Amino acid sequence: MTMNILRQRNVVLNTAKKHNHLRCGECPIRHRAVCAHCDKAELEQLDQIKTYRSFGPGETIVWSGEKLTFVGSVVVGVATLSSTLSDGRRQMVGLLLPSDFLGRPGRATATYDVVAATDVTFCMFQKDEFERMIARSPNLGNRLLEMTLDELDSAREWMLLLGRKTAREKIASLFVIMARRDAALHQSAPRDGLHFSLHITREAMADYLGLTIETVSRQISALRREGIIELVDARTVHVPNFEKLLDQSADDADGGILA
Repeated sequence: MTMNILRQRNVVLNTAKKHNHLRCGECPIRHRAVCAHCDKAELEQLDQIKTYRSFGPGETIVWSGEKLTFVGSVVVGVATLSSTLSDGRRQMVGLLLPSDFLGRPGRATATYDVVAATDVTFCMFQKDEFERMIARSPNLGNRLLEMTLDELDSAREWMLLLGRKTAREKIASLFVIMARRDAALHQSAPRDGLHFSLHITREAMADYLGLTIETVSRQISALRREGIIELVDARTVHVPNFEKLLDQSADDADGGILA
């Protein structure tokens, strides 16, 4: 991510936080969010019913089983989706990245615990108002269906990753997903020399991938030692050659795991 992109995103988010209202046409996730196919009139209606809300790292956004009164899109940051068994064991089952949608119209309660992994800003809608909007906006409903089907495909690919891939392939696959998503947000394709933000800790990666923290650290160190990745700092990854990273993930060059 270039410094210009970072500056533009900071301007956008500071404006949203200050005025609690950023017009949809200026939104950094506009082309990938649930409103991506909305026409001008629909965007104006969404503008009237949306609000912005921010959460700090570790803050719970919603608990599993809690009544869900809102839905919305992640504008910036990352949140985790987790499930807890009756004996207290927890499993991270997903990540919400920028442009991902939280909530399901027609569903009264949250399915998972949703916790901010970083500073997170949501573009939120009251659930009842959003459901009424869907009823009169085919573009909004169709986009939500597209996103739900993409999420289903990703979940199926993730089953393959957890069940069949080696530790090295799991780490590389996660990096490929994050690199592809970051590139898509900037309307470009993954390329050599790209940078992306690693928003979650190694502990969270271990939980998400079904590995130990020690294994995650060893595999990241191995990828770094072999020149597959470079760590610019604790939260920024540089990929000198994207094809080499893709090879390590065991994904097909024409797509692999969906981002």
